[in-house]
Amino acid sequence: MKGFIKGGPTMTKLRYSLLAIAVMQLATTSVVAQELNALVWCDHADDALIKPFEEKHDVKVNLREYEGTGAALALLEQSRPGDWDVLVIDGIDVFRAVETGMLAPLPKNELPIKDMFTEVIMEENNSKDGTWYAVTEKFGYNTISYNSAKVDVEDMQDLATVWSDKYAGRISIYDYYLPVMGLAAISKGVTTANMDAASLKTIGPVLGQMRSSAASVAGVVAAQTALATGEVDIVVGGGEWLTAVLAEEQPEMTWTIPDQGAVRWTQSIGILSDSKQKELSLEFIKYITSPEGQARLATSACFWGMPANSKASDFMTDNQRAILRWDEQNKFLRRTQLYPAPNMDLDNAMQDLWLDKLSQ
Repeated sequence: MKGFIKGGPTMTKLRYSLLAIAVMQLATTSVVAQELNALVWCDHADDALIKPFEEKHDVKVNLREYEGTGAALALLEQSRPGDWDVLVIDGIDVFRAVETGMLAPLPKNELPIKDMFTEVIMEENNSKDGTWYAVTEKFGYNTISYNSAKVDVEDMQDLATVWSDKYAGRISIYDYYLPVMGLAAISKGVTTANMDAASLKTIGPVLGQMRSSAASVAGVVAAQTALATGEVDIVVGGGEWLTAVLAEEQPEMTWTIPDQGAVRWTQSIGILSDSKQKELSLEFIKYITSPEGQARLATSACFWGMPANSKASDFMTDNQRAILRWDEQNKFLRRTQLYPAPNMDLDNAMQDLWLDKLSQ
């Protein structure tokens, strides 16, 4: 007993110390930052873009990258309600998510739509019956990328010359049928919105000419590498998203919109209808579409593109604006069309034609 009394103060101090540590640990574990779960394209997985939002809102943003709208919709169908909060989706596919009830309404008055380039607001895609479900966050072009030191730059303004015999063996074709077939259609005066089974007869010979002049039909990385190493001098279907990361060290790598026009892609962002973090999700969207967020998204480490918000240029460097050919955007937008959005039958016919002509 004497020993116990003698050790009493020490034991008491020890107990209090242990108790204090336990309380601190409990406090630390109980004050867990909010979490936001987003299904995104790879350009969002950049600390320069995400960290400022996390720090400002004391939140952890969990990102899962995906490729292709079908993959995202399948993943959402397999997930539990509330697993995901935010969805980045191809602009022409927003209607698919709206039709299935996956997207929640957005407050238009809280979004910087008035600051966006008119051509990419895309109200007909991002809204239904007057209600907005998504907002455009980024866009870009499927057009002609090239090495300006290896080609006649003026030739790049004419699509037929680009894939003519003059550049035979010096071309890579981006291996995605929709934008490249859109370019083929535009070269023949067919608008992408009016492509149908009959127009495929016009496009077929163009694809054949492309393939006969091409050294390769390649995916993004392979086409980009071929251009950077000099294996090819032109990428049909390329654009700012393909050459921007090269241009920082190889300024001769650039892109243009030919006189006939080119294809334009967009990506939109919205809140999933069963999200448990709708207010936080809205704050995320407001940040992503703000001028500062747009500048960071446009110059993401994964791939560059054009910011939808025209005020983003205030947060970009002169070199970034030059690489994106910022001062020419109004002209480029007027000359471009959204890439084709065929119905199932036309889509199957386009894929068949692509395989027939491009696999030769």
